[in-house]
Formats: sequence, structure tokens, C-alpha cells
Amino acid sequence: MSILFILIGLALLVVGGEFLVRSSVGLSFKLKLSKMVIGLTVVSFATSAPELLVSLQAALNGFSDISLGNVIGSNIANLGLVLGITAIISPLVVDRDFYRFNWPVMMLFSIALYFLLQSGGVLSRIEGIILVVSLVVYLFFLIRRAKKVKVDMADLDETLEKTSNFKIIVWLLIGGVALWGGAELLVKGAVDVAGMMGISERVISVTIIAIGTSVPELAASVIAALKREKALSLGNLIGSNIFNISSVLGITAIIQPINLVSEKLLSVDVFWMLGFAFILIPLAFLPQRFILSRYKGLILFVPYVIFIGLAFLE
Repeated sequence: MSILFILIGLALLVVGGEFLVRSSVGLSFKLKLSKMVIGLTVVSFATSAPELLVSLQAALNGFSDISLGNVIGSNIANLGLVLGITAIISPLVVDRDFYRFNWPVMMLFSIALYFLLQSGGVLSRIEGIILVVSLVVYLFFLIRRAKKVKVDMADLDETLEKTSNFKIIVWLLIGGVALWGGAELLVKGAVDVAGMMGISERVISVTIIAIGTSVPELAASVIAALKREKALSLGNLIGSNIFNISSVLGITAIIQPINLVSEKLLSVDVFWMLGFAFILIPLAFLPQRFILSRYKGLILFVPYVIFIGLAFLE
């Protein structure tokens, strides 16, 4: 039954996330927000909703390891699993904004998370506020930079501009209920499975839950790569990691401070996250500049498989 809870929970998170993105974009058009702002901010917030609901639900229920492990594991999965598999299927072009702005900001947030957790073993409300404020500053500079360069809005569904108010409300309700129900079932199922298998909540969160909340990005990227379309925006993936730390953990900590229960999240998992983030720079430049080729995809994917294996062996 616990496995069924996990499967239903993941399905509800995927459905809820999709409806929330559609309703958020439709509402943004109604509010006359520019397509650039919608693409850079609204969509990013909406796609981080599954991680937010899962982390918040876990923190409120007293499972802090799941709150932290979900975000750390999702960030690892975004780079090792999603980016790795996509590059293996179809090589990706790296834009210059990646190393000039997006990558340094992602590293800054990742390192900041390590020091915040190390300093007191808890993400307090004040630290949550600092993370959210830092996100606002990041978005300010992101939008300002985007005004100076051409922004690709290929992932923005412009047909949503004509969506009726009734549809937006219905989508918003479906998305909200599905995300809440999915988070509830996923956390309950994961905790039960961890207990039955004798493994920690931390292992379940950095593996099964993290992969589950990354499934929508993986599916979309693989389908696009197989169709030889623009498979993935590296900037969007980096942005997702920034949002996971700043908005998901930030908002969760403001509502319910997050305690560091398992030391391995700090001594092992965070370093895997930092390692995957750091290696993107040499991969982007060596030996072929600005191309993530198939073998570079393998360099990301194989260590991810090792990470998952080691997590379950501990």
C-alpha cells in the first residue's frame, strides 16, 4: 500500500504541477505581465511547486530530512539525471550567459546552503527570509539582464493568453488540490517504505522522492531531444536549482524551521550537489567549447548512478 501511495503521489504531483503552470501563465497574461517576466519568474515558481509542497508537508509533519533531502536530491538529479540523459540523446549548446551569470549564482546559493546548515544545524525563519530576499535580488538582476539580451521564450505556450477566467480558476483548483494530495501521499508512503526497508528517510528523499519531483523535467527533455527539437535550456535547469534552494527551502523554513537530522546530508549529499554543479564549468569548455556532447552527458550520468547506488548501500 505504501508503494501505491508513492506512485499515486508522484502522479498527482505531475498532474498538479502541469495544471498549476498552465493556470499561472494564463493568469499572468490576464494581469498584463510581459512574456519575458512570465517565462523567467512565473513558470519557474510554478515548476518548483511540487518540491515546495513535498518539503513543506514533510517539515510540518516533523520529517526534516525529507525536506532537505528532497531539494538536495532534486538539484543533483537535475544535473546528473536530466542534463546527463538529455545530452546523451542529443548534444546541447551552452550559451555564454551560463558561465557569466547563471552558474556563479547557482554555486553561490549552493555554497550558502552548506554554510547555513553547518552553522547551527537548522534553517531558521531568519535564514529562510534571507534566502527568499536573495531570490528576489536574483530575479531583479535576471530580468534586467534579460532586457539587454534576446530571451528565448520557446517554452512559453502563447495559446494560454486567450484562456478564459473560468478555465484558469478550474486549473488552479485542480493543480492546488492535486499538489496537496500528492505531497501528502508521497511523504506518507516514503516514510512507511523507509521504515519497512530499514533505510533512512534521508536516503528515500535524495533518491526516490528527488527523482519523482524531477520526472516532469526529465520527460519533457527526453521527448524534445528524441524529436531533435531544442531539448533543454541549460539556463532553465540552473534556474530550477536556484529556485529549489531559495524559494522551496526559504519559504518552508519561514513557515516551519528545518532541522538537520541526518549528518550525512551535510557531510555527503551536499558535496555531491556541489560536485555536480562545479563540474559543469570544465565540461562547458573542455575539450570542445560551449558544447555538452554525448560523452560529457555520460560523465554526468554515470556518477549519478554511483550516487544512487552508494546512497542505498549506506
